[in-house]
Amino acid sequence: MVTINVLNKDNMELAVEDLIEKSLINGYTYGAYRALVAGLAEKGATTGPEQTEAFVQYTRLNDSRMRRWDKTLRFSDEDIAKIKSVDQPVSWLVLTESWCGDASPALPVMHKITEINPKVSLTIILRDMNLAIMDRFLTNGTRSIPKLVAINQNSGVPVATWGPRSMKATVMVEKYKNTHGKLTPEFKQDLQLFYNKDKGQSILEDLLRLLPLK
Repeated sequence: MVTINVLNKDNMELAVEDLIEKSLINGYTYGAYRALVAGLAEKGATTGPEQTEAFVQYTRLNDSRMRRWDKTLRFSDEDIAKIKSVDQPVSWLVLTESWCGDASPALPVMHKITEINPKVSLTIILRDMNLAIMDRFLTNGTRSIPKLVAINQNSGVPVATWGPRSMKATVMVEKYKNTHGKLTPEFKQDLQLFYNKDKGQSILEDLLRLLPLK
């Protein structure tokens, strides 16, 4: 399954552009989102309406994982040069929740790209508070997160999406589902091990395809 989708603006309703515009203004910066997750982890809470112990624990784990990724994530000189070559503004809007395990390796990669080239901007919004947007960008009919929506800054029109996982991780997930019917806790641990070994490279590889590289 390909996780990068180019959108046909003729199929998008104008209302979604208005929703996106408001979200880009009112959403979280990466720093604000990290502070939110850290605060929730410390208080034993989570985003979203389901304040379960499981989601609280996932929020704590994700806070720890993102803190580690922020410190250890590295890009090659070649990839840095590609990112720096982007000379037109790019807006990325990402839907997620603090408990989302697939977001913890993805968001730091997105953020590092914006640090390398400020022409790429990142805004984060919470899925369950923005279902009107989420339901326009479903994955196989589901509200899977994280979901990145790439937006043309000149027109405000969504032009592509990514998520909820890298293409390499998606292949792993689909193979496991086809064999076992559903994802088990053991597989989810294996997926996190893959993310750790991959060091964000498969996510970066996908995201570079969303950028207008020279």
